[in-house]
Amino acid sequence: MPSLHVDYKKARIKQYHKEGQALRTETTINDTRDFAIGRRIENLDELRKVGFAANRRLLDVQRIGQDCFIGEAAFQDMQRPVIIGDQRAAALRFADPRVQALLHVLLLFLLVQGTFTHKDMREHLAPLLGQKPGQRSPGQITYDLRRLRLHGLIERIPETRRYLITAKGLRTAIFYTRLYSRSLRTGLATILPAAGMPQSPMAKSIRAAETAVNNWYQHQKIAA
Repeated sequence: MPSLHVDYKKARIKQYHKEGQALRTETTINDTRDFAIGRRIENLDELRKVGFAANRRLLDVQRIGQDCFIGEAAFQDMQRPVIIGDQRAAALRFADPRVQALLHVLLLFLLVQGTFTHKDMREHLAPLLGQKPGQRSPGQITYDLRRLRLHGLIERIPETRRYLITAKGLRTAIFYTRLYSRSLRTGLATILPAAGMPQSPMAKSIRAAETAVNNWYQHQKIAA
């Protein structure tokens, strides 16, 4: 039976696993002085707090690690086409300018109107793509709305032609747009060799890391 052991001085956390689950987590403290706690019986409550806190921290870390797999699956689901019933919709790829524009428009509707129509989407999406609304055909907008709906980012209000952003849509739109606009684009503009900010702290750090790696390659005689 696999098990996990975490040691700190004379204390140990043991966790036993079976069939992919942690069946039992227990903490053993063999010397209370390791936690600046006396050995008298009246210190038992304080000692129990230390043990339970250690158990909870371990379980929290494991839960966060598992959530990363959940997040990875959610991200990859967006990068692939989706089929629901007899309907199919294309992927919503992260770096696709059209997808980024769609998600920016969703946030605009949330803040200004709350709900939106096919026409609203057309009027606001076109300028973000460098076009006039008349240059986006109704079929293109229908295609985009279907993608958003089947991926669970929007839902159609029953018996109307209006749409509403979902909780998943809101969180995805915020994360996608902020990460792309504020981190990736600005970060790459800073660190690329042709960037216009060679003296920025980030650019200097990247160059230092690149130099350290190249020096290690040369020392180990590894071909670039």
